[in-house]
Amino acid sequence: VQLQASGGGLVQPGGSLRLSCTASGFTLERYAIGWFRQAPGKEREGVGCMASGASRMIYADTVKGRFTISRDYAKNTVYLQMNGLKPEDTAVYYCAADSTLIRSSWSNAAAYDYWGQGTEVTVSS
Repeated sequence: VQLQASGGGLVQPGGSLRLSCTASGFTLERYAIGWFRQAPGKEREGVGCMASGASRMIYADTVKGRFTISRDYAKNTVYLQMNGLKPEDTAVYYCAADSTLIRSSWSNAAAYDYWGQGTEVTVSS
């Protein structure tokens, strides 16, 4: 069972990036998928979550309207489209999966069973 996050990089303020989270060894559609980020010296924070079967999406207020979670279950992959990036979005981004997540726990990192390795996003001019 493995999650692989990718797609990070250096982007200018106002730019866009799309992160990917690909699973192997299990079917993503049956899991809630959360995106988290951790900036240097800060705690890991929830960015957004897609419920199992993509039935519902939840976003942190700090990214609402700029970030969108989508999926391609044929590729066993979930995406985080990030538009209008700001310097404060700079962080290492992680995806996580859990089969029994309840909505109220979506931003609780301890609620997730599986984690990707993280991909670094730097927003700077």
